[in-house]
Amino acid sequence: MGRKGMASDIVIEARSLTKKYDDLLAVDNIDFQVHKGECVGFLGPNGAGKTTTIKMIDCVLPPTSGKLTVAGMDVSEKPREIKKMVGVEPQEDNLDPDFSVITNLVVYARYFDIPKKDAVKRAEELLKFSQLEEKRNVIISELSTGMKRRLILARALINEPQILLLDEPTTGLDPQLRHLIWDKIRSLKKQGVTIILTTHYMDEAAALCDRTLIMDNGKFIEQGIPSELVAKHVGEEVLEVDYDEQVMKMLQQKFPEARLEVLSDQIHVFTNQPHGVFRSFLDDFPTRGATVRNANLEDVFLKLTGRKLRE
Repeated sequence: MGRKGMASDIVIEARSLTKKYDDLLAVDNIDFQVHKGECVGFLGPNGAGKTTTIKMIDCVLPPTSGKLTVAGMDVSEKPREIKKMVGVEPQEDNLDPDFSVITNLVVYARYFDIPKKDAVKRAEELLKFSQLEEKRNVIISELSTGMKRRLILARALINEPQILLLDEPTTGLDPQLRHLIWDKIRSLKKQGVTIILTTHYMDEAAALCDRTLIMDNGKFIEQGIPSELVAKHVGEEVLEVDYDEQVMKMLQQKFPEARLEVLSDQIHVFTNQPHGVFRSFLDDFPTRGATVRNANLEDVFLKLTGRKLRE
């Protein structure tokens, strides 16, 4: 899977990539490409294989079979070289609790053989970038969750990576902090950094990603530009109305081609008919508890992966 572009533009490429853990097939024979300067979203339920794929790109997990290259280098042959050009923001908070904010950055720079003078300079710049300058000498336990996420992103940039892997970067953050992180990601993309993002927030994927790849049970089941996926799978609008048998019959008659879902005490109606068709229907048949909203990427995600809870 990939977009149109020159072969020399490909930064990450997987062919028949597979990862097994004993009897568990975590990543199942997937193909994908990521091009220079793209922000690509990996979406999927828990256990879909997203984080496993990220860890293989970062050379933390070796593939069981298949081929995976980063900047033309095989992850099985050139892991050290690849790690030097990749930055990673993991899901978990793995900051060193014994160090201050700036020391976390400076010490981490040692893994990339960055001279201390340069490391301190980069750390200061990244604290400014992450709006953590006033916290430079604070120990990690005194930081809020949002500050820790910003510091982990700053740490991922200490080696000035060409490729950035963000594994659920805004989970648990309030809306203001989420948008701050989004702004940082956009600024990195403008600088030409290639980004892979995993997220459970569909609005985040729609706002940031040039392309999204939806993963389930270790396979990519769909891919494309977010807005095009919405148009393809859901349409322009969704009608939500309070459940009533008479209303259900009326909707089935009025929209025979539509997909109707009953969720809790509501009927959700999905159709490929043009914008405004639901509003016209409601003008003729006022219906209790009716809402017309724009279709979105979450509708696509739930249609393709189902609504069953994944642990």
